[in-house]
Amino acid sequence: MGHLDHLYRVAVHLVKETQEAEDLVQEAYVRALGSYEQFSPGSNLKAWLTRILYNFFIDDYHQKRRWVSIEDGAAEKEASSYWERVPAENPGPENRLLLKELKSKISDALGKIPEEFRLPIVLVDMGDFSYLEAAAILSCPVGTVRSRLSRGRRLLHNQLKEYVATEEKKRAKQ
Repeated sequence: MGHLDHLYRVAVHLVKETQEAEDLVQEAYVRALGSYEQFSPGSNLKAWLTRILYNFFIDDYHQKRRWVSIEDGAAEKEASSYWERVPAENPGPENRLLLKELKSKISDALGKIPEEFRLPIVLVDMGDFSYLEAAAILSCPVGTVRSRLSRGRRLLHNQLKEYVATEEKKRAKQ
């Protein structure tokens, strides 16, 4: 259960809906319990669970939902509420508000980039997986993870550069 928050965060980025993300995580845990004998003790449990979650997503959800709207308000609300639950280090009221806004912008920007580039960002940058672990989860070579991560970061940067420029102008005026 120690990896529940991580799996839920990955699931939200995959399916974009609260209920479906919860179902995806629940099914991943059910499948993990059912095939626990396949887990190698001493290996990375978090990566193993994430791989099960991702495989189930590909097998079931991805086939049902070829096209996902980026305008989905429920997914945006859920992604934002997740970041509200994450504790910050001594935030003041103003910092808390700015952090909430930034995290919302990042979640929105992540939702607008294609899945093939979003998943490596979620796994490596947000999930703290190594390139090798992400490659195993996504069933692709490490070089593919690196190139998708690079391209995904560039797309994310393009989505956020206007927001960052606006914030820098605000700070310069203060």
